[in-house]
Amino acid sequence: MDYLGINIGCVTGSLRDGKFPEKDCLLPLLSKVLGYLIVALSTTVKLPQILKILKHRSASGISATTFELEVVAATIGLGYSIQKGIPFSAYGEVFFILIQGLILVAITYYYSQPVGTATWIRALLYCAIAPTILAGQINPVLFETIYACQHITFLSARVPQIWKNFKNKSTGQLSFLTCLMSFGGAMVRVFTSIQEKAPTNVVMGSTMGALMNGIVLSQMILYRKPEDKKEKKDE
Repeated sequence: MDYLGINIGCVTGSLRDGKFPEKDCLLPLLSKVLGYLIVALSTTVKLPQILKILKHRSASGISATTFELEVVAATIGLGYSIQKGIPFSAYGEVFFILIQGLILVAITYYYSQPVGTATWIRALLYCAIAPTILAGQINPVLFETIYACQHITFLSARVPQIWKNFKNKSTGQLSFLTCLMSFGGAMVRVFTSIQEKAPTNVVMGSTMGALMNGIVLSQMILYRKPEDKKEKKDE
């Protein structure tokens, strides 16, 4: 029996016989369920960050470059996954993260006025190139190279924010919930990517995502205490 690509026949068969499902039967099922769970949660993963910026009407402490590079990396990842025919449960969250990432870029620009000419040029270049990438209208060998560079792009996306947090000894308007969900989702995605036998590039990307999200999350925990002390003194 298959539902959304999830084969539950072996599990129900084992349970019907009074046996616990074998590992070869249980792990693929767990991978599919977790994959779709990540996709479902990804629809709101960046919502806390969006709402926090809108609530405070400020993007202080937030690196616009981080969001820009995240959008670029997500665009490449989505286009590559579609072209490779990877199961939706193994990459579906990238679509929703891309949409929310575009919203974050827009509101970060809005609350970071004035926006320079270079920023508008980057935005226009993205709008011109993104459709080609998403449609997969690129030479396969070149696409492999671009996707490999996506890992560098994602790494570069986190570095400006990590450095800004370190320099300010504060995480500004970053949302703890968004960072926590991103880290948890990346950790689970490492498992599902391996289980789904995704290309090595995809597994590497998931691993790198977990590492970088973990660093940002640790900074939020580390730098939150001084802020709490200041608030208590003010009171």
